[in-house]
Amino acid sequence: MRSNVLLFIGLLLIGAAAVSLSYGGIPYKSEDVVIDVGPLSATAQSNRTWPVPAVVSGLAIAAGIVLVVFGSRRQPG
Repeated sequence: MRSNVLLFIGLLLIGAAAVSLSYGGIPYKSEDVVIDVGPLSATAQSNRTWPVPAVVSGLAIAAGIVLVVFGSRRQPG
């Protein structure tokens, strides 16, 4: 059971780091209120990116690979 958790977390780290490297950060959508006058309000959606340094993404990929390797090992016995 523990090995499955390590494997899942490792794959999640590798995937998030790959997205971060390809987009230059982690992309997300933000909804901002542009006008709010009485009962009338207008919102705008904007695409933003949470910047993640390439070194951090590289370390996350390395850590993910280590977790995948340890998670895929079979316990003796």
